[in-house]
Amino acid sequence: MATDVPKLAAIEQLCGEFSANWSTADIQDELGKAISRVLVAADSSSDEALGYIVGWLIAGELQEYIPADKLAEVKRVLYGANLSKPVAALELPEALQKVAEEQAFDLQAYKFGAAAEQFRAPRIVKIGLIQNAVVEPTTAPFAEQRQGIYSRVSQLTEAAGQAGVKILCLQEAWTMPFAFCTREKHWNAFAESAEAGPTTQLLQGYARQYSMVIISPILERDEAHGETIWNTAVVIGNNGNVIGKHRKNHIPRVGDFNESTYYLEGNTGHPVFETAYGKIAINICYGRHHPMNWQAFGMNGAEIVFNPSATVGELSEPMWGIEARNAAIANSYFVAAINRVGTEVFPNEFSSADGKPAHKDFGHFYGSSYVAAPDASRTPSLSRCRDGLMVAELDLNLCRQVKDKWDFRLTARYELYADFFSRYIQHDFKPQLVKDPSLQ
Repeated sequence: MATDVPKLAAIEQLCGEFSANWSTADIQDELGKAISRVLVAADSSSDEALGYIVGWLIAGELQEYIPADKLAEVKRVLYGANLSKPVAALELPEALQKVAEEQAFDLQAYKFGAAAEQFRAPRIVKIGLIQNAVVEPTTAPFAEQRQGIYSRVSQLTEAAGQAGVKILCLQEAWTMPFAFCTREKHWNAFAESAEAGPTTQLLQGYARQYSMVIISPILERDEAHGETIWNTAVVIGNNGNVIGKHRKNHIPRVGDFNESTYYLEGNTGHPVFETAYGKIAINICYGRHHPMNWQAFGMNGAEIVFNPSATVGELSEPMWGIEARNAAIANSYFVAAINRVGTEVFPNEFSSADGKPAHKDFGHFYGSSYVAAPDASRTPSLSRCRDGLMVAELDLNLCRQVKDKWDFRLTARYELYADFFSRYIQHDFKPQLVKDPSLQ
């Protein structure tokens, strides 16, 4: 079912009540009481409620309870510094802020700068990230489910256009619930042509209207190759043309992520799409756990890599704030990490051979979308439970400036690793292990 907004609002209120007593009550006792009240209000799993509290505390309590003279240093460590300062807030029109309030989505905007150069003008581009929950319950007819999402994402896309966004990325498999936990094949009905399907046609109109490049991650049906299913990101140019597509390189086989029941590893390599606004690539979801996947996009010249995802709190939340930021640092490009929100409950129970009892939901998709820069700075995250639009203004000159500072390419020793991997993939490979001769 769709995320229950009133329940989430109740959780927020309870967290507020908890914070009011933070400095006077016994913290451990008060936290326990707060968790109990949240569980009742959420009518949900402890993982979801606890995760919400932790996410809320990190986002809200820092500013409220860390002394002012220490807060800047804490934020420097957590969020880094861009041009020796915290990543700056970007002012958006007041009318757009009002739209966000009326349509109940989180709207945040930030600005990454770069040093002035003598031969190159600033290369400024605004990007946008959309995170959203499903709208209709998973028991509704598929056409109603998709149309509900279309309508909601259209609101967010229009807001992005009004904010001046020129490259917009949606979340993984955005047109449907993330039903790949169920292993039920009827969800394949959501699959469509990447080049001419209804989703591409819908977004082509917005691309032309706002002169916006749009990255649309969908479930693709490859009609030319036996109607095979793929997890695919379609890149629509700012003129409404389809520039190309990329298929997910790495497929998870962990927890409830039973995706290989539907599609296997992609066959499109590591393409970088040269658009009117910069060179972009898409590292879909689970690919963020593979450092060489990130590296290959960088070696092909990417300046911004988008990571549209669908991941849940119990499984991956401790990794979330690290992986995209680390990739941006290691590869000297910007990374935009997008995750869906909400808890999607399916009609039939399923299990995943992990010892857990049969259940009907994946867990809580925790949103928290953010942008990371090559200089180790990053934005705060969007909401953990609400639909949201993140706008970030980037100066792409920062990519080369960081390359020149750190010399990661110069010192990379590619030939050393090329030789190692050529040996590693051989059947007779033997690890270079030096054993202490004193060991028995």
